[in-house]
Amino acid sequence: MSQFASKFMPAMVILAGAVGLGGCATKSYVREQVAPVSQRVDTLEAKLQETDGTAKSALAEAQAASGQLQASGQRLDQLNGRVDGVEQRLQAQEARPKRPRH
Repeated sequence: MSQFASKFMPAMVILAGAVGLGGCATKSYVREQVAPVSQRVDTLEAKLQETDGTAKSALAEAQAASGQLQASGQRLDQLNGRVDGVEQRLQAQEARPKRPRH
């Protein structure tokens, strides 16, 4: 063998082995590898949609409660005004001197 061939023979054998053994993945192999991941993604998407629905429902309830709270606050303010008026009239009445009854 020539000196050139003896130096590059191992490299040629390795290159031929890499090309021969490398190959491409088949469609069925890819499907087998992707299927579990795809199932997990589908499950997570379903849970995400459920969680999103729950969050939207909770938000709607919170907004309704906020509206009721504002209405209750307005009603409380009205009642406080009425109570203040009653207290003022009562204090004015108590401050007047009492006339004796005959």
